[in-house]
Amino acid sequence: MLYSEVQRLNAAHTTQQETEQSLTATVRRLEDELQRLNQVLRPRATQGALQAEIRQALEAGGDVQLTAMGFTGETFVTMVKGFLYHLNTDPARRVHLRVLVPDFTEAIDVPGQAGAAGKVSDAPRFREHLRHMVVQHERTLKAHIGRMAERGQGTLTVEFRVLHMSPLRKLYFINSDVVYEGLYKLDLRPNPDLAAVPRPDAAEGDLLDIIGGSRLDRWSLDSGEQDRKNLAHCREFFETLWRGARELAPTTLPPNRPDAP
Repeated sequence: MLYSEVQRLNAAHTTQQETEQSLTATVRRLEDELQRLNQVLRPRATQGALQAEIRQALEAGGDVQLTAMGFTGETFVTMVKGFLYHLNTDPARRVHLRVLVPDFTEAIDVPGQAGAAGKVSDAPRFREHLRHMVVQHERTLKAHIGRMAERGQGTLTVEFRVLHMSPLRKLYFINSDVVYEGLYKLDLRPNPDLAAVPRPDAAEGDLLDIIGGSRLDRWSLDSGEQDRKNLAHCREFFETLWRGARELAPTTLPPNRPDAP
């Protein structure tokens, strides 16, 4: 009698385990399918959503880490500087900003000069213009360090690094749990530096420039396994480039002050 009862309990336990395993497998399949459908049907994130999320992170206070990789950093700096200016008083707030951009002291093909047969080469004068833009963006953010301290809005650190690369991909990290990812577009337009120089081939006066696309993808820790993998991939990609980059070289520019939006 006792043996039969033990067998019955063992059988019931085995059945329960099999049921739990089956349910777990079913839940995983449903999660995978939901994630697949989400990738197909999910709307692309907008720059407005990125701006709102950056503003919320800054206003929430605490330890805020914002990281960007882009063309000149203009989009990121334009967003962030306005939010920094209007922050409420919070001496405990700590804001850390990191920006990675191409090294425009090195020759680069894209952006560059479009010549005969569609060949692209370095455009030194335009590249120098971009380098000055980057330096100005860094100074704009760093000018907020003292102002934030004086107004009791918290502490701010700013770090720009440069790497010899073509800027075709953009990344915006909000702390360690969200990233917005996008691609730049190529734009063939007249090069103002060559506009006054007669050319036998008009195409030789064109500049293959880079412009910001409006389509972004948003990956976060709380949006499923695939999102977490994408976030981890983006983070690893950025940190690898960041470690290989160098600090932005100083240059002489006119005095700067924090810009009021």
